Amino acid sequence: MKGTIDNTSIWNEAAKAGAAFGGVSIGCLLLKELSAASGSSFLVTAAAIILWAVEFFGCILLMKNLMLRLTEKYEGVKMEHTYKFGRRAALLSGLLLASAQALIILNLPQEDMNTLFSEVTASLSSAQRAQVEGMTAHLPIYTFIFGWLYCYLYGSILARIMSRYIFMQNLFQGNIPDEDKPDEQ
Repeated sequence: MKGTIDNTSIWNEAAKAGAAFGGVSIGCLLLKELSAASGSSFLVTAAAIILWAVEFFGCILLMKNLMLRLTEKYEGVKMEHTYKFGRRAALLSGLLLASAQALIILNLPQEDMNTLFSEVTASLSSAQRAQVEGMTAHLPIYTFIFGWLYCYLYGSILARIMSRYIFMQNLFQGNIPDEDKPDEQ
């Protein structure tokens, strides 16, 4: 027996989905960090490209499958429900990923931060270097805010596209909901 869709069930399903998205993204992030520890620039670049593709396309497929599962699990699911589900999952997974990114930056050794700072500011003037140096103290919070915002925006756009895709598939397969059928006269 299918349950009925309501705000609480959307939040519950979005929390599970957010944990899944966050797990995939954090796993890719940790694998990128492990490849960076190897010291090989080829391995770092190859791992970054491969893991970006895995994360990007994996999140798309995961969003599609989780939205389809939502429509199968609950009765009366409409496009607006799947969109809300996707946005909320993006919000929660972004929180997980942004927290992981900020923790990684907080735990970077000081000599790595100094090396990164000198590489980034090599071509800057002394005034610009001072501005960048002032920002490095707040780098974890900036990373958290912008990472969370990016994940939420990406997830919201993906949710909008996938929610429409799922319901367009139903229309082309002849599964038109009763309230959307034209009146026969």
